[in-house]
Amino acid sequence: MRVHLLDGTYELFRHYFAVPPARSETGVEIAAVRGVVRSVLSMLDGGATHLGVATDHVIESFRNGLWPGYKTGAGVAPDLLAQFPLLEDALRALGVVVWPMVKYEADDALASAAREAAAYAEQVVICTPDKDLAQCVSEERVVQLDRRSGKVTDEPAVLAKFGVGPASIPDYLALVGDSADGFPGLPGWGAKSASVVLAKFGHIEDIPPLASQWALPVRGAVGLAGTLKQERELALLFRDLATLRTSVPVRATAERLRWAGPRPAFRRVARDLGAPELFEEARRVAAKSPAA
Repeated sequence: MRVHLLDGTYELFRHYFAVPPARSETGVEIAAVRGVVRSVLSMLDGGATHLGVATDHVIESFRNGLWPGYKTGAGVAPDLLAQFPLLEDALRALGVVVWPMVKYEADDALASAAREAAAYAEQVVICTPDKDLAQCVSEERVVQLDRRSGKVTDEPAVLAKFGVGPASIPDYLALVGDSADGFPGLPGWGAKSASVVLAKFGHIEDIPPLASQWALPVRGAVGLAGTLKQERELALLFRDLATLRTSVPVRATAERLRWAGPRPAFRRVARDLGAPELFEEARRVAAKSPAA
């Protein structure tokens, strides 16, 4: 059994900027929702049998209380923000499990679901290119899939891309920063220096305080060591921001994630999305699905 976990927030943003705008009969923007629903149907048509979708029901999370510069919904188009609840309702009507996050983030839900599903599934496929989720990759059991490029990232691929394994990804992001999430990393630390140092020591707290103890060919090592010594608490805070929570109660059991076909309400949803044919398409896909 293969479990697919979809980053609904990423998908909604991607479709919002990729497809022409369209409004419902009541004047509500619906193009991105319609695009994501079609995309999810294509996954099911392609053989996905067990599926869960995580969304950021609100952009803010508990991390905003830890770091004032953490990402918020400021600057996000109202037409895009308004489509989150529409997407969640549409996917539920399609019969897909949805995890709308408020206290936590969609990435936390995906990480928690991946941890739970890995206990029973042959493979867990986390469908997102988000580098945060690389920390969840485990050999070939839990992998990432970039659905746009078709690229699958397993544990050797994480190491090849970042220079460190999945367990060190939060430390890596803490040092180099993550502009998408709104924390800058430590001054002077870049991808190369972080990967070389962490490849040897693994975690921030295990990095010796003196560059002479590193015995590594790192340019500006003395300055980097000084910065880390001075800003160690900040680095640990950034690592906490980058560490995905894996205990969010998502209930990602095999039975719950098994797609059993669209609910009757999906007929109305498809009509409201200006695509009534989606209901019959969902029924067609369900008729041939081994899970439905």
